[in-house]
Amino acid sequence: MNIHFIAIGGSAMHNLAIALQQKGYQVSGSDDTIHDPSKSRLEKYGLFPKAFGWFTEKITTNLDAIILGMHAKKDNPELLKAQELGIKIYSYPEFLYEQSKEKTRVVIGGSHGKTTITSMILHVLNYHDKKVDYMVGAQLDGFETMVHLTEENEFIVLEGDEYLSSPIDMRPKFHLYKPNIALLSGIAWDHINVFPTFENYVAQFKIFTDSLTNGGIMVYNEEDQNVKQVVESSENAIKKYPYKTPNHFIENGITFIETSEGNLPLEIFGQHNLQNLAGAKWVCQHMGIDEDEFYEAIISFKGASKRLEKIAENPSTVVFKDFAHSPSKVSATTTAVKNQYKDRALIACLELHTYSSLNAEFLSEYKGALDKAYKAVVFYSPHAVKIKQLEEVTKEQIAQAFERDDLVIYTNPQEFKEFLFNQKLDNTAVLLMSSGNYGGLDFDEVKRLV
Repeated sequence: MNIHFIAIGGSAMHNLAIALQQKGYQVSGSDDTIHDPSKSRLEKYGLFPKAFGWFTEKITTNLDAIILGMHAKKDNPELLKAQELGIKIYSYPEFLYEQSKEKTRVVIGGSHGKTTITSMILHVLNYHDKKVDYMVGAQLDGFETMVHLTEENEFIVLEGDEYLSSPIDMRPKFHLYKPNIALLSGIAWDHINVFPTFENYVAQFKIFTDSLTNGGIMVYNEEDQNVKQVVESSENAIKKYPYKTPNHFIENGITFIETSEGNLPLEIFGQHNLQNLAGAKWVCQHMGIDEDEFYEAIISFKGASKRLEKIAENPSTVVFKDFAHSPSKVSATTTAVKNQYKDRALIACLELHTYSSLNAEFLSEYKGALDKAYKAVVFYSPHAVKIKQLEEVTKEQIAQAFERDDLVIYTNPQEFKEFLFNQKLDNTAVLLMSSGNYGGLDFDEVKRLV
């Protein structure tokens, strides 16, 4: 097949482009800007566009299909030309479904934990040399790409994002996969630009649950009341397998999980990660991995990239980087680090970076999210608020939302960096939470603090 990508530089898009080229397809693509790591990886595979921009001459009837990225606009010249010529246009989740119609589809959904759970499952399968197709939202150790597609593999494991599929397909991505096996980790309001009410957001997970094939399997976190209600009230003809936090304890900064194989030390920690592990175990068992085989593999799982990623450590200081930005993730991640390092002072830094987190109406959702920290810091860029065309938020609104009198707030990247680099870090845990980089913070430089 001859496939052209409009907005090839996206995280999922460029990985899908590489996967299709490796499968033997003819692949081309366009974009108006591409940054690393997409840039380097597309260059490596000879897929980096010769010039930035949109070129209608690339769109011809020789193409079998167009894959349209979320970064493109509805009036994109290449898209308009493809529509004019009647070329088949897919969003990437739609195309992944086409590629997996004859496979057993395993889809991991939820407001949080999707990437980690998908990563755990792939780590265990890879450890036992069980070959599967997959799409995951982070780069994993031992995996060349974030998307892998074959003709022969029986299973495909998909991270099921609830965000929209493409500029011309406003369905959430995870509605398109029609899973045989699914998991729901948690439901906490997010993406308020698309789902303006909590009820509207929850409805998407009901649709997902009802999209499972007849007789399909739903693994779900029964400790999340929203998930429990959605799954247990569904009348879809599916089998339901609840999971909860396994028994565990912390000793000398290491979390041990209690199993039939004995107490096993883990590389990961935090209640949400232990819940993720319990869910991943159920899914792996449904894919043919025995419980003892799962435990044998999971003890070497170090976590997904940017998910409670330890970036520096010495005997008295540890620094973590985490992708957390929504209120539930911020609270869970802060609590996890404090529980793991009970005798250390915790400095928790959060960048408000996403559309939801910078929305004045949504800010109150962060109440108490940083309460476990000894020092709590929030960074945001007024410029980012303008770019997103949001109503300006003030430091006073942020302080009021978190309900913490000693909250430190920065809007200047240099001032935030100076604060961080002037801290005494003996007997301290530092947590940097963001889906951005605090206005240009060099994390390699941060490592040298320790």
